Amino acid sequence: MKIGLGMAALGRPGYINLQRNTHLTSRTIEGMQQQANAVIDELFQQCLEINKSTPAESDGGKIVPWLDCARSYGLSEKFVGEYLRENNVRPEDVYVSSKWGYTYVADWKVELGEREPHEVKDHSLENFMKQVQETDSHIGPYLNLYQVHSATFDSGILTNTQVHEALHKCRVEKGWKLGLSMSGPNQDEIIREALKINVGDEQSTTATPSTTKQKQTRLFDSVQCTYNILEQRPGPALMEAHNAGMDIIIKEGLANGRALLYPKLAEMARRVGCSTDALALGAILAQPFQPRVLSGAVTKEQLRSNLDALSVAEKLMGTEEGKEVLKELMDECKMESEEYWKERSALKWN
Repeated sequence: MKIGLGMAALGRPGYINLQRNTHLTSRTIEGMQQQANAVIDELFQQCLEINKSTPAESDGGKIVPWLDCARSYGLSEKFVGEYLRENNVRPEDVYVSSKWGYTYVADWKVELGEREPHEVKDHSLENFMKQVQETDSHIGPYLNLYQVHSATFDSGILTNTQVHEALHKCRVEKGWKLGLSMSGPNQDEIIREALKINVGDEQSTTATPSTTKQKQTRLFDSVQCTYNILEQRPGPALMEAHNAGMDIIIKEGLANGRALLYPKLAEMARRVGCSTDALALGAILAQPFQPRVLSGAVTKEQLRSNLDALSVAEKLMGTEEGKEVLKELMDECKMESEEYWKERSALKWN
């Protein structure tokens, strides 16, 4: 599935997306789980309808629902795991990704004291060993991709060879792909650094012990990056990653709702004949680095509208008018990366 459901806004009561109060009627654990189940239900239903109405994907397989969690997304892994087990979903009938590296510490509260964090980052080996067990207990049999959450140069994850080896061992033993997500104005630099990280694989022995060599394998199979009509700086680096064979995943495709406020997006959406969210996400799907994109929907209606981006992307790529709209939209909405992230950092949890 080219569009997945990100659980950042469904697995916990607070998040930085705009206007959450207009879409969430309950912030209790039970209320949020019911809301999550309803949206996941809709994702499964939409995938079923797509499979009925369109030919199978080019690899010959059917489209399966994709759910993206994280240890810090409140109870997202618990919600997803319970949904899949209670509905007797087979592992081969769903694609699940998750992340480690942040711990949720908000105690199911929306508003915290000044400077109190909702989540705390720790990319140490000890935290990985702890969180991988927690993830495994909730969604282990379903998991396809395990990602470092918000890799930075400062966190040490890009140079910590002990964690690299532990990640690689996890891939070998559990069969999970490995990825990393990133945020901030230097996402492109982190992507390029991640492309350089290799780990030892099985040893191949030649005639003498002195010539024993260790095969090197790239550590990360995918990147999850913020890219949208406003924040476009990572584009060239994402193209390099795509050309290197990495799976490209885009998060915050609507810029936490900020993209929907741009008059140019509304103007172009009227021209294409679609909703603003479908055009914003379709513009990402139409990029040459061939990404998959996460929806941040918290209602069934939002998800259905987001999924319209699949057909919008085809128009943007397949017609001359669509190509003109895409170029004009990307050219006129682009922000300076530093300004984009400054605005994002000012968003309030709500």
